[in-house]
Amino acid sequence: MTRSNLLLDETAHGVYIISATPFSDDGTLDYASLDRLIDFYLGQGVHGLTLLGVMGEAPKLSSEEQSQFMQHALRRVNEQRPVIVGVSNPG
Repeated sequence: MTRSNLLLDETAHGVYIISATPFSDDGTLDYASLDRLIDFYLGQGVHGLTLLGVMGEAPKLSSEEQSQFMQHALRRVNEQRPVIVGVSNPG
């Protein structure tokens, strides 16, 4: 997939999953579960992923946690599909 194919524009189509943000029992981000979710989504043929969106609990994470989560997810997706990352901040 080329870089230009990963840009979201008016030609985007299909299913873009809105992913939950997995946490461990101690409240830390659960990267192993994130990897399993991403692998499942990709295996099911989604056209793209949305992370840290409305369901993503991004407001509960620090900026550093959000950045680490996003970087981890992008490495896992490895440019196989477009990824939309939520940037909203209530307040």
